[in-house]
Amino acid sequence: MPDLAALVRRLAGRRIAVAGDVMLDHFIVGRVDRISPEAPVPVVCFEREEFRLGGAANVAHNLRALGAEVSLIGVVGRDSAASDLAGCLRAAGISDRDLVVDAERPTTRKTRVVTTRNQQVARIDREVDGEVSGTALEAITGAIARTASTSDALVLSDYRKGVASIGVIVAAAAAAAAHHIPLLVDPKVPDADRYRGATIITPNHHEAELMTQRRVRTADEARDAARALHARTGASVLITRGEHGMWVLDALRTPAVETALPAVAREVADVTGAGDTVLAVLALAVAAGATMADAARLANLAAGLVVARFGSATVGPDELAAAAATLG
Repeated sequence: MPDLAALVRRLAGRRIAVAGDVMLDHFIVGRVDRISPEAPVPVVCFEREEFRLGGAANVAHNLRALGAEVSLIGVVGRDSAASDLAGCLRAAGISDRDLVVDAERPTTRKTRVVTTRNQQVARIDREVDGEVSGTALEAITGAIARTASTSDALVLSDYRKGVASIGVIVAAAAAAAAHHIPLLVDPKVPDADRYRGATIITPNHHEAELMTQRRVRTADEARDAARALHARTGASVLITRGEHGMWVLDALRTPAVETALPAVAREVADVTGAGDTVLAVLALAVAAGATMADAARLANLAAGLVVARFGSATVGPDELAAAAATLG
């Protein structure tokens, strides 16, 4: 049995560059006592609002919470949401110096109306999902090349909001190869070929189904999908399967090692951001020298902790090490 608690202690101080779709999660929280007389919808009596980091920014937040040094690369608009996002980044100890301002598109913001019992009533998305181009694209690829030179791993968080374009993926793969660091990609686009050059990809089972055009409901089907994705991309593959755990195909070793991991969540309150946690912990652990299977075990454990909380969440090193110690 791997000593995952010892692995947690090796994570702090690793330098990770995160590029991708930065988002602001905006929560409007209120009490519901009645149904509107105007339409069959609940009337939410406002109590408070909260802002949290989402998307690639949540990946960065998870990394920082575990003691990593983080560079965050993405696009924001020239709007109030960008200011709110910057405030959240400062509070988390993450610099916004590599965020590119594009006045032609808004900062991606997801506004959720939720009750005091954490029941979501509605979600409003403000976004432009066209691929970045022109000077914004040049700035992003330049930041990736610059930060990769001093990083232990490069992470690309694709939420299909325009940053993880073909040009950015190619630039990230080139930077990772030039500096001999792993590139980990959380993919969203069904075209698996565009992720060629990645070291590891981490689709969930829905994304794996779209990328392979095959059903992924059982361990055997996850194994076959992982093999197909490896054949298409050359990457190692981690398929997250929710309550069914994970399937790992580690092609970094010869011969490749395949592993099924069971889920570890004791209770599930909200799966929002769980994939971000998996990506962050996997990147940190691989950067710390762990095998992909051990890194996936630690990521699986971290995901089990954050899904017990509402909204995007992080886990600290002490909590993660304590949970790891209980596994023996």
